[in-house]
Amino acid sequence: MPSIFSRIVAGEIPAHKIAETNEFLAFLDVMPTTTGHTLVIPKQGVDYIFDLDDATYAGLMAFAKTVAAAVEKAIPCQRIGVAVVGLEVPHAHVHLIPLNSMADMDFSHKLEPRPTADELAATAEQIRLCL
Repeated sequence: MPSIFSRIVAGEIPAHKIAETNEFLAFLDVMPTTTGHTLVIPKQGVDYIFDLDDATYAGLMAFAKTVAAAVEKAIPCQRIGVAVVGLEVPHAHVHLIPLNSMADMDFSHKLEPRPTADELAATAEQIRLCL
């Protein structure tokens, strides 16, 4: 069964896209820990990040670095945190999280109130303008 991320790649589920290449996609997390929380994925549907071939893994991290620079320009923060958990969705992905404290990396606490679709669209546009 395809993951939710595979369905986003296929265009079956909408996402607030930030950047896209033939191999990778970056989009906003709809349940963010902070404003600007971005997910970066390979389009290839591999469950575990360390099962990616070396070229795809390196490309994913390079793509994430480019996206992180734009997030950092667009969203006021001290830095961008990077996390790979891999338990939530069976599709390799990297979290880019604008940080102002260690608590911002706590996945058990989501941003409240949850951002609306319009707020997510505005945040995605802010970040795209910084690419």
